[in-house]
Amino acid sequence: MSDDGGPRIHEQEAGPPDLSVVIPAYNEEHRLTHTLDAIAGHLGADAGAWEIVVADDGSTDATRDLVTDRGDPRVRLVTSPRNRGKGHALRLGVAASRGRRVLVTDADLATPIEELERLDKALCEGNSAAIGSRSVPGAVIGDRQHRIRELLGRAGNVLIRRTALPGIHDTQCGFKLFDGDRARDAYAASRVNGWGIDVEVLRHLHRAGLPIAEVPVRWSHRPGSKVGPLDYARALTELTRIAARSARPADLYATLLFLLMSVALYSGRFFAPAHRYLPDSLRDQNQWEWFFAVTADNIAHFRNPLFTDLQGFPDGVNLMANTVMLGMSVPLTPLTLLAGPAVTLSLVMTLGLAATAAAWYWLIVKYVAPSRTAAFLGAALAAFAPPMVSHAHAHPNFVVLFMIPLIIDRALRLCAGTRVVRDGVVLGLMAAYQVFLGEEPLLLAALGMLLFAAAYAAVRRDRARATWRPLLRGLLIGASVCLPLIVYPLVWQFAGPQSYTDIEHNPRSFNSPLALLSFAERSWLAGDADTANALAFNTTEQNAFYGWPLALLALAILVRLWKRPLVKALAFTAVAAAVLSLGREIRVPRTDVTLPGPWELLADRPLFEAVIESRVAMICAPALGMLLAIAVDRLLAAHRTPTTRYAGLLAIALALLPLIPAPLRAVDRTAVPAFIANGTWKSYVRDGESLVPVPLPDPSDAEALHWQTEAGLGFRLAGGYFNGPYGDERVGIYGAEPRFTSNLLREVRNSGEVPPVNGSWRAQARADLAYWKAGVLVLAPQPNGRALRETVEKLVGKPGRWVNGVWVWDLHMRGLG
Repeated sequence: MSDDGGPRIHEQEAGPPDLSVVIPAYNEEHRLTHTLDAIAGHLGADAGAWEIVVADDGSTDATRDLVTDRGDPRVRLVTSPRNRGKGHALRLGVAASRGRRVLVTDADLATPIEELERLDKALCEGNSAAIGSRSVPGAVIGDRQHRIRELLGRAGNVLIRRTALPGIHDTQCGFKLFDGDRARDAYAASRVNGWGIDVEVLRHLHRAGLPIAEVPVRWSHRPGSKVGPLDYARALTELTRIAARSARPADLYATLLFLLMSVALYSGRFFAPAHRYLPDSLRDQNQWEWFFAVTADNIAHFRNPLFTDLQGFPDGVNLMANTVMLGMSVPLTPLTLLAGPAVTLSLVMTLGLAATAAAWYWLIVKYVAPSRTAAFLGAALAAFAPPMVSHAHAHPNFVVLFMIPLIIDRALRLCAGTRVVRDGVVLGLMAAYQVFLGEEPLLLAALGMLLFAAAYAAVRRDRARATWRPLLRGLLIGASVCLPLIVYPLVWQFAGPQSYTDIEHNPRSFNSPLALLSFAERSWLAGDADTANALAFNTTEQNAFYGWPLALLALAILVRLWKRPLVKALAFTAVAAAVLSLGREIRVPRTDVTLPGPWELLADRPLFEAVIESRVAMICAPALGMLLAIAVDRLLAAHRTPTTRYAGLLAIALALLPLIPAPLRAVDRTAVPAFIANGTWKSYVRDGESLVPVPLPDPSDAEALHWQTEAGLGFRLAGGYFNGPYGDERVGIYGAEPRFTSNLLREVRNSGEVPPVNGSWRAQARADLAYWKAGVLVLAPQPNGRALRETVEKLVGKPGRWVNGVWVWDLHMRGLG
């Protein structure tokens, strides 16, 4: 070690060698001698032809002495004062090398030195690096590693290919030959000190456009490996650092902007999710918080995550038949248990929206428009279009769509036909995961991809003929992977307890043609609540509202870029989706004329019968976003004149500005009654009983679900807000199956009139309360509360008691007269 504590190079002066062999070493006294003998014996006696540089990484055994005691000027030692990792050692060793070529090999010589000829041949063919590989055809594996280490290594290589080095199958084989100057530059630019150095160096060469050859070699596992269990975690951390450093600044800025846009949209709730409510979500925020809470509760208590009787008691709720997003709610169970479902829902929707925009951005850059500015604008429209903002109030299954661009990418890879089996398997896994995020978005995405494929095949028949076979084969492979993973949950969904056959939607669930050309309520500059409410059946289902300026812009793009097959296919996809969203009958605005709509062909088909047809217009958002990206990319091209560029960008700005969403409205949350909040309810509800709010919770008032989540799901609820069956035909409805008493109390709430209760009504009330196994009736202050209280008193036959902010009827002390 030098006087200043830095590394010391032990060497003798000699002419520059043709080959430098760099060996990182840490406590290698038991095998280094054999390795040095083998390398020196193979390289021969020519003193000027080679050198060996042993980079000692702070060894505490006799490793250094083995090198210095050899007395061979061609074998040099570079030392580090302490152990810092293989990467640090290699950086020192390569920096000390002088050869025209640099071979980096591990001290165990798992790849024999005789394999150097193969690498040298590949380097002479014009490559900057030739790396030994155990994963390409022709490689020979002798003694194998432990099965677990082998599986971890394969998983690591897959991750490396996906995040850092596409196309390279084995980065970690410790036998690599470099052009000397390229190696010194690459290792000098490296920063990691651990096992990730191989990835970082090869990525440096790859990003510089320098060719890298992957050469099959012989390899055998050697005992005494220095790789421990924690090294895999450290390598993953280093890989993350490498990927983060190598990312383009524009990509990082785009992702950050998407996150800031999402936080701004949810700013009214994001910073206090447990105390703020989005009123335009209607009752859905309470429902979704309950979904996250009940899933976490089921997982924490090792119960079936597909069913619960905490709501809709005693029949319960088929959770798979409701969109509980098991793909999010299950893995986020620890967060829900720790911070509460309101925090989980807020983070899922905020981060999910940003992740969706980032995924569209990545897809557009990869396939549509390389310009980062163009891709950003296109992805922003795809993720923050008015229909998406409408669903951002209350439907995370239509906000968290980051898997859809990944699925599209995998389908496009299948068309290339290069790795059909692998891509088919990955597609199947992705589709299975999307099922647990949202089945309806997956169905709509599949419909959009089918429309696009049909249009593109029509304009590019040559491409269609070349791609349909690998695509079909990959889809069949994907289905064979996906179906076994989802078959049990789907059987439970369609045939399990509390499943239903179909569900009735609002009769206004179609889009008016005017809705496609109007502005949504939440559009910042042009929003019109009266117009939007007249054209959509509620604030969470404003599924069109792209505005006439964007429609005109899309038409102009189509006319100007008509020759491009991609533009034609995207335009057809957007128009077809818009027309399908008009429903079974297309009503001509301001007339009594109706025309048959193409949705009639799909409306009663399996799966489609449950789709709200106005949502099909959401397919337009990514299609329009990609058209926008193509136009902006064209305008930003270097050959465009300034006048054309500025005029085009001005037109795009005028079309997009009216669509910029205003932050979602948020209000202070209604306080949970003290009777619930402080646990007084525990004295009234016994095991096996339910708490019955007055009136019972339903889609028009689901505040009792918030009571239940605040009480830690400690009691069961009669009634509720979910999708369940009704009648012998098991038709789907919103809420629990209505009974006489629940209907009566709902009517009183709505009318404020006390009905004439008679003996038969009281008998029916007794039967309903017995069916619900009611322990207590609870009436919180609300409009028409007096009429509700008088009605309950007549049904129960005794007055209620005012307890901690609510009226209570203890049914254990009743004689329901």
